[in-house]
Amino acid sequence: MAIPYNKRSHRCGELRGCDIDKQVLLAGWVNAARDHGGVVFVDIRDHTGVTQLRFNPAPTGGAHETAQRLHNEDVIAVTGRVLSRGEWVNPKMPTGEIEVEVDQIEVLSECAPLPFQLNDEFETSEETRLRYRYIDLRRPEMQEVLRLRHRVARAIREYFHENDFIEVETPFLTKSTPEGARDYLVPSRVQPGSFFALPQSPQIFKQLLMIAGYDRYAQIVRCFRDEDLRADRQPEFTQLDLEMAFVQREDVMAMVEGSAKRIFKDALGVEITTPLPRMTEEEAMERFGIDRPDTRFGMELKDVTEFMGEVDFKVFREAIDQGGVVKCLVAKQAESLTRKITDGLTEEIRGIGGAGLPLVKVNKGDNGVTFSTGVAKFLQPICAKLCEQVGADPGDVIFFMTGTFADVSKYLHYLRTRLATILDVIPKDRWDLLWVIDFPLVVWDEEEQRWFSTHHPFTAPLDEDIPLLDTDPGKVRDKAYDLVLNGIEIAGGSIRIHRQDVQRKIFSLLGIGPEEAKEKFEFLLEALRFGAPPHGGIAYGLDRWVMMLSGSESIRDVIAFPKTQRAVCPLTGAPGPVSQAQLDELYLSLKALPGS
Repeated sequence: MAIPYNKRSHRCGELRGCDIDKQVLLAGWVNAARDHGGVVFVDIRDHTGVTQLRFNPAPTGGAHETAQRLHNEDVIAVTGRVLSRGEWVNPKMPTGEIEVEVDQIEVLSECAPLPFQLNDEFETSEETRLRYRYIDLRRPEMQEVLRLRHRVARAIREYFHENDFIEVETPFLTKSTPEGARDYLVPSRVQPGSFFALPQSPQIFKQLLMIAGYDRYAQIVRCFRDEDLRADRQPEFTQLDLEMAFVQREDVMAMVEGSAKRIFKDALGVEITTPLPRMTEEEAMERFGIDRPDTRFGMELKDVTEFMGEVDFKVFREAIDQGGVVKCLVAKQAESLTRKITDGLTEEIRGIGGAGLPLVKVNKGDNGVTFSTGVAKFLQPICAKLCEQVGADPGDVIFFMTGTFADVSKYLHYLRTRLATILDVIPKDRWDLLWVIDFPLVVWDEEEQRWFSTHHPFTAPLDEDIPLLDTDPGKVRDKAYDLVLNGIEIAGGSIRIHRQDVQRKIFSLLGIGPEEAKEKFEFLLEALRFGAPPHGGIAYGLDRWVMMLSGSESIRDVIAFPKTQRAVCPLTGAPGPVSQAQLDELYLSLKALPGS
């Protein structure tokens, strides 16, 4: 007799001691089966958890015999009575007080041999996991990650709804404006030779909504970038975009802080304190060597250029004479850093372009502190003064770096991150959020001999810096703000340019002439003529948020059906070839591939 599985009385993780003696109907997957020489125990699982089923050999309409033939991941429905486990309670399971004595079972679907096991010994390649993603997603870890993602998205939508934002769907087929990452292009069949682009963000459209008078907009939206992939990048990704009219950056930042507070509360049950700390980009680079600093631990960068002018060490003197800097960081209580480890770090620094890694160990001497190893003999004359300046004590190791400010920042940031891992000084379960503000509006590219936007060409400059646009663009700061969580940028935004004359001026500075500006951005420039309010916004990387909150190491672990690092979907085989007929409809022909 068929079991009405659509009328489940409970889900598999819901039964408790208060349900003893109830008649229940459960449906789910076989998580495990154990034959104890008569009695068969089967764990049945769904997304809520696991319940133990008991099949007695006494006459039960064939249920016991069916249970003996079950395989892991078979789909079953059962009816039976809830019993107490008595002295065999399993405190590790929420359902551990009870089991269900089965009187009827129906096998709804049999499972073929699995490509990998879904148990505690789970181990397989990422390629295999993605090829059989629908099986991988059954694992409790993956179930919880996607439910966390749901809680984050729900918290975002509820928060912005409560604060009078409206969600407006912006186009997926739009105009290519190749600034920054490459666009994904879509050929038009009805306009032969013309192409749409998939949006890298809804940036211009959300600005147009402010010009249209909608005041507050927020949308969880898919975006697309054809770029080289890393652990925290995907060709298609999800972000929250919002825009607000008649605001300064303080207003946007306060609204975002409220949403962050809501996300942590609803998704993790964690309270965060607002307002969040703020740091200028200049301060972040000076102290941490990067504009998205991880402030959970120390080892801040110290500028010791002035001190090194007093020592007779050729490497330091040459760097200073050439206009460079000498900076250091102090690894506290670092006796565990053996010669093998420090030599390995030196090779790593060389591997990313650095010249070397001078260091000294701080020891306790008869008359105070003293240096040993590395470049100790050169720095001994300033030992006490240097240690006082950088806060070094016996047992510490001081690492130095010389060169341009940009290079020194890059290499010491890398070293700081590596040392924090090696020395295990990063606090667990700590969430350090901060704003980084006052970025340079533009940066100079030596190779192309032109200015590029630090963020995007629609970012407004600080009012007091506007006169510098004509005389010293590199010193102009912008009205941008990045939200950083534990060293990862999770949101970035700015106050936008709302005047056509200023927007044209920025385009000109970036080498975008009148004709190019008209071709790419005419609709925005035209809209700015018709009463554009001051406005600003931000975008959150939803995938990154979930990756951080879940503790996942790869963004692919928080996306249901991600692409690989080669931008391929092993599950569906995308991207794949298309027929010649499809190409002909689009008036397209393919060039021969290199090497073919």
